[in-house]
Amino acid sequence: KGQLASKPTKTLESHLYKPKSQAQLHPHRHNLSLKASLQQSLNPNSKMRPPLTGGRGGGGGFSGGRGGGGFSGGRSGGRGRSGGRGFGDRGGGRSSGRGMRGRGDRGRNGRGAPGRGGMKGGSKVIVEPHRHPGVFIAKGKEDALVTKNLVPGEAVYNEKRISVQNEDGTKTEYRVWNPFRSKLAAAILGGVDNIYIKPGAKVLYLGAASGTTVSHVSDIVGPEGCVYAVEFSHRSGRDLVNMAKKRTNIIPIIEDARHPAKYRMLVGMVDVVFADVAQPDQARIVALNSSFFLKTGGHFIISIKANCIDSTVPAEAVFQSEVKKLQQEQFKPAEQVTLEPFERDHACVVGTYRAPKKTKVAA
Repeated sequence: KGQLASKPTKTLESHLYKPKSQAQLHPHRHNLSLKASLQQSLNPNSKMRPPLTGGRGGGGGFSGGRGGGGFSGGRSGGRGRSGGRGFGDRGGGRSSGRGMRGRGDRGRNGRGAPGRGGMKGGSKVIVEPHRHPGVFIAKGKEDALVTKNLVPGEAVYNEKRISVQNEDGTKTEYRVWNPFRSKLAAAILGGVDNIYIKPGAKVLYLGAASGTTVSHVSDIVGPEGCVYAVEFSHRSGRDLVNMAKKRTNIIPIIEDARHPAKYRMLVGMVDVVFADVAQPDQARIVALNSSFFLKTGGHFIISIKANCIDSTVPAEAVFQSEVKKLQQEQFKPAEQVTLEPFERDHACVVGTYRAPKKTKVAA
């Protein structure tokens, strides 16, 4: 029984005709094609030579791997002599643009923003002082807001740096101030009359985050001034502390701005309070800090984000209610500008704290 069970039963399928593969039918021919491809890889000077020019990303045989590349760079700027580490046909990738770039598909930098140092024009870029002391305008191919770098050679957030040669041969380095990443820069370009932050000033900065704007405020106040940067988030605070190691005029405080009593022993009296805290009780936070640290007759700059305070009413109504709250806390708002092209539903309010009453002169 066991023997009978073990024998395979013949089925109809086993009698069906099965076509053989090309390799089985012509083993000699198949071996020849293998031989030819081996010979080809060993001896590239044979007739079937891979193209040196590299296709549009991909192609390129043995000369450029996945970037195509080859010697002329193709359209992909691959790994040939084109100076790039291109990603297929996306253009030169992270290349510096030196060497033979072929036809340099899709702009100079492939994907991502252009590299640093783009405006280093030397004599081509003219830097003029802005009406706000400590702020400058770089006039070149395109105008930019800049501040004089307190630590030359160091960028804080990968911003462009401009090196300008002075008449006496020395070089001054400026850092481009991006209004899309800084509310204060957006307010300056929005046409605010006074920022009160000037060389030698002492500033309390609430909501410092990673220190993008703080670094520019540090440039403006210079070595004689001081910036007390308060930030509650430990993650952003880490970047802030690392930056403060190089910039001696920044004092980072990783603490909640709602409790100024906790850092009262670190902060002296200041000339200006800048607040970018984006909290519903923002006016109260600023008033509390100002009562501790802001001089009588000192100034304040508050960035108001309408959505953070009340997203159910129009932005204008939110700004109006915030200004009323500030007036009740002995603040005297002097001007308000919207940060419209750079930030949506944001406004910047500037004014004076406990402004001395004007005495009427007797006629």
